[in-house]
Amino acid sequence: MADVLIIGAGPVGLFMAALLLQDGMEVQILEQRSAPEPHSRAIGIHPPALAALAGTGVAGALVAEGVPIRRGVALAGGKCLAQMSFAGVSDRFPFILSLPQSRTEALLERRLNELDDGALHRGVRLTRLSDDGDRVTVEAVSGSGSLRYTAPLVIAADGVRSSVRALRGGALRVKEYPDSYLMGDFADNTGFGPDAALFLAGAGIVESFPLPGQRRRWVVRLGAGDVIAGSLTTGDSTTGGSAAGGQGGDARWLMRCVRERTGHEIDAGTNSMLSRFGVRTRLARRMVTGRVVMIGDAAHEVSPIGGQGMNLGWLDAAALAPIVSAAARGQEVEGDLRTFERTRLRAAARATRQAEINMALGRPLPDRLLAARNRAIGGVAAVPAVNALIARRFTMH
Repeated sequence: MADVLIIGAGPVGLFMAALLLQDGMEVQILEQRSAPEPHSRAIGIHPPALAALAGTGVAGALVAEGVPIRRGVALAGGKCLAQMSFAGVSDRFPFILSLPQSRTEALLERRLNELDDGALHRGVRLTRLSDDGDRVTVEAVSGSGSLRYTAPLVIAADGVRSSVRALRGGALRVKEYPDSYLMGDFADNTGFGPDAALFLAGAGIVESFPLPGQRRRWVVRLGAGDVIAGSLTTGDSTTGGSAAGGQGGDARWLMRCVRERTGHEIDAGTNSMLSRFGVRTRLARRMVTGRVVMIGDAAHEVSPIGGQGMNLGWLDAAALAPIVSAAARGQEVEGDLRTFERTRLRAAARATRQAEINMALGRPLPDRLLAARNRAIGGVAAVPAVNALIARRFTMH
């Protein structure tokens, strides 16, 4: 019997497992997917998360592969309205690291295998979960038939469609937003280099972020009148849904939209990923129930605008790991778990508010209101103390 069962081998589950294995615990990870997800969804790693990841020895490898974004620029009508430097947000990691989630997961899984190459079990789907007060029993199925696992603790890191949450029936606070976006990765010919760029257009914001390999991600806020050719017009509106067909037409639509709103040309033929997503917030009312703890998107789904979701999950894991280790040593941790739950739900609520601000600033506006908003952004950014404060908020400090 393992000390801990972790459900989900995404970036949060892998990091959680590495933390506990380093502390000498026996961990098993159950993952429904038979292979890692190849699509790149989340790309931004914030300084506090990098500091936490450094605790498992992977931060150096992540930084070596990624693009450190040290500055963001806001533009409108071809002119720079504001600049934001991240130089003052961290002594160790004064940047937001851009790295596709698929590579982040691969590096975390490599570290996991260094610690215990038998900990990860893929192709395992949960069917039942029971907590008798002393231990948790998980029943599952795989290609080899029915499986049964027991452990004193289960940590659910299985994402927005959490099987553990569904089996436990935990209450959620759900909020749907009217915003939807189309994003894609293309060859980078902008000249922005490692800078992030936000184009404050009347038809809706366009965001642009550097990626490794001289590529760039473009994210377009869709308007009510936007009609996109291809499969994405009626596709899954949940976060991270990827294009399954008609990608060429959608990539050309994105190319035209970027040209109209920013003046920049992108080559639709270089598209390597395309995804349309809507936005909602789902916050669990409890993260800790008996001997089951939910972390990451299983506990709190927030808007991807601002790139905080994956980072929140890592910070959940970093806060939870010492409590789990103390419990394994026989220490009383009930109060620590209550504090963990309270502070992490508060952090998720704070991230939700920040994402709502980010989305509001990017919505379509008529020319008169657009000019007033852009003047206000330029004026606020020109005050160094305010600029520095916003940079800290944007990087999850």
